[in-house]
Order: sequence, then C-alpha cells, then structure tokens
Amino acid sequence: MATKRPDDARIRFALAVELLQGGELEDGIREMRIYLGMTDDEGNAWGRLATALEELGRTDEAREAWERGIEAAERHGHPTMAEEFREALDD
Repeated sequence: MATKRPDDARIRFALAVELLQGGELEDGIREMRIYLGMTDDEGNAWGRLATALEELGRTDEAREAWERGIEAAERHGHPTMAEEFREALDD
C-alpha cells in the first residue's frame, strides 16, 4: 500500500509501527521519520521513534525525539503523554 500511496501519512505510520514491532528497527525508524515529515504528529510517533532509537543505542537522537514528542504532546493537549516522555528523558 505504501508503494501505491506514498503520500498517505496513515499508511506510512502503520508501516513504521509494523516494522518496529517486527524488530526491523532501522527500516521502522526510516519510515517513522518519513511519516513525521508528512504530518503534525500529536506525540505518539515521536515516542515510538525515541524508543527504537534507544534500543539501537542512539541516545542523542532518542533524546531529540523525546523532546520533540514533549513539544507535540503539549501543543495538542496531551499533558499525560508529555509527562511520560519527560520521565523517559530522566531515565
């Protein structure tokens, strides 16, 4: 589906999630970054990206993703998500 509709952000997000859940972290990260470049995510995708980056030991990139996730969550009225991301940053 992503090949037929490459500009559909929902399909990109779904593909990224499937790849990450399947352990294909590099591909999942690539797809999540494409998704994030297409839309104003509310925070969830930033958290998934940060988690995957942490799993690969890419802590600087993960920190940036957590921070972007906090900004997005706050902008979209998700204070609980923002707090969860702050806790992840503290860890």
